[in-house]
Amino acid sequence: MNRHCLVLLGITLALAATLSSAASAQVAAKDSAAKADSAAKAAADAAPNFFRDVQANAFVSFGYNYNLNQPKDRLNPLRVFDANANSFLVDVAELVIQKPVSKIGDFGFRVDLEAGSAIPVKTQSLGLTIGSGADLQQALVSYIAPVGDGLRLDFGKFITHLGAEVIEGYDNYNDNYSRSLLFNYAIAFTHTGVMATYVLNPQVTATAMVVNGWDLAVDNNTGKTIGLQLVLTPVSPLSVSLHYMGGPETADTTAFTRHIGDVVATYKVSDMLTLGINGDYAVEQGTSAVKAGDDAKWSGVAGYAKITTDPRFFVGLRAETMKDEGGTRFGTGKNTTANEFTITPTFKVSNNFVLRAEGRYDSINQDGVFADDKGKSKKNQATLGFNAIFVY
Repeated sequence: MNRHCLVLLGITLALAATLSSAASAQVAAKDSAAKADSAAKAAADAAPNFFRDVQANAFVSFGYNYNLNQPKDRLNPLRVFDANANSFLVDVAELVIQKPVSKIGDFGFRVDLEAGSAIPVKTQSLGLTIGSGADLQQALVSYIAPVGDGLRLDFGKFITHLGAEVIEGYDNYNDNYSRSLLFNYAIAFTHTGVMATYVLNPQVTATAMVVNGWDLAVDNNTGKTIGLQLVLTPVSPLSVSLHYMGGPETADTTAFTRHIGDVVATYKVSDMLTLGINGDYAVEQGTSAVKAGDDAKWSGVAGYAKITTDPRFFVGLRAETMKDEGGTRFGTGKNTTANEFTITPTFKVSNNFVLRAEGRYDSINQDGVFADDKGKSKKNQATLGFNAIFVY
């Protein structure tokens, strides 16, 4: 073999050794990476599901309401969440931290923390608040017990099942910016206690609860309030919810029992039109402010229509009337009837960002509720509103 062949053979052997070394290093690197991935996966699998399944959500609402009466006190009478007139407001900024439950044996929780200019004292619940303009809106622990197909149990403070409307948040917001008279004055906002929910079949869901009462984190008497709910979906376009609550609500006595029946029904006529109705009837023994010893009674009905002309645009309409026999709900001390009509065009910029405008007209049969810029009593009120909400 000549010298050139020996040189070529040497170069070939050196190159082969280098390639073999590089391949061995690459295999070792892959093995090391695979082991690292395996260790990371094992560590993740070892972490309790409780911590891996926790999620966070947020809701922010910004708004403005202009009262055409221009009242001196810059307030919108008969409003609770949007009581301030002629001022830009951060209505609410809400953070929800939760571990949802979905199957038998699941434990979970939900905590709703909120702050803003449109958080009425009433929502904060007597005995549980974190300061003016802030609230621990919900705080509950959940468990699905091995009873039948699963009995859901919730313990803590939760939003009421009464009414067609909601205290808005990331998981639900109303078709109107302002709330109805019924939502503001006929029902409770929150309850603290124990709630059990069971799906009897795809058409019927039943809920029962034992709570401190209406908007009470700490009870104001020795009695307890019972709540019942049936949600019926006999056919897919129709949903009907039947609610009852009863118990003593007067401070330091169980002598006066309050009962309320509430019904909510919605019917999807077509992709373009959805109709709804909410009715309430309540009586509270011996608490009338009109005549001592008489029962206080209040009742009302609200009708809703949602007209959708485009996947991103709809108009929410609401008309209602509420009667306060006993003067306890509106605080007039007289038998009072109030009415309102609201129209709310809404544009969904995206799934997370919504813009809406609103026009509303209220009327009442008593003096001293509405007033103009000179303090003169009026029996009607008109407002124009704007609202932007972010949902995550």
